[in-house]
Amino acid sequence: MKIAVLGTGGGAREHAAKLVELGHEVFVGTRDPRATLARTEPDMMGNAPYGQWLADRPGITLLSFGEAAAAADGLVINGIDGHNAVAALTAAADALRGKTLVDYAVPFIYRHDAEHPWPTPWGIMPKLDPCDTDSLAEQIQRALPGTKVVKSFVTQEQSTVVNPGAIGGGDHTMFVAGDHADAKQQVTELLKAYGWTDVLDLGPLVCARGMEMYAHMHSAIGFGLGQQFGGHFGIKVVR
Repeated sequence: MKIAVLGTGGGAREHAAKLVELGHEVFVGTRDPRATLARTEPDMMGNAPYGQWLADRPGITLLSFGEAAAAADGLVINGIDGHNAVAALTAAADALRGKTLVDYAVPFIYRHDAEHPWPTPWGIMPKLDPCDTDSLAEQIQRALPGTKVVKSFVTQEQSTVVNPGAIGGGDHTMFVAGDHADAKQQVTELLKAYGWTDVLDLGPLVCARGMEMYAHMHSAIGFGLGQQFGGHFGIKVVR
């Protein structure tokens, strides 16, 4: 299957590499492919320059956002940072029409003035915007009415999403939410291919609000476990 992964950060790299391992043809989207390949310094998260990472991974083609989305058979994974996601995806709306877009972005605002800031081991905790009365996934769906948006992956580090067995033998829960049953089923099948055995359908896309707001709890649990960045743990819904 031809699958597009939009974004070149650490999470998007995890998905691209895993999809190739599973036998898919992967098209990675970035704003400016030439600029992405020209970078020689690690990104803000310390990931190696993308060109260096890509050179060792045949089966992955780097294109613009729109070109990558157009190349996909029907499934696109959104790993564009939350602050820029709506604008970037809107520009690729024609290429995304009729396809399933699984979104794991968090709508973080990193530089903000807070009356009561939350200090963390790596600085001030970013704030969520939108929050409570809207979600990034819903904003994306409104901007792309011809695309089937599914929120998933967002309650875990992406390294765990593609390899759930690394935590507790895989005995933890992943969530999906969306307004299109067929699209949620498509994403569920991908999660099963990744190794997930417990996938909980939360219902309509409005439930993305809960998943996105969980980002702060995910960080808090990580801090409680002594993990300064990232979260190498799972969560389990016990019925």
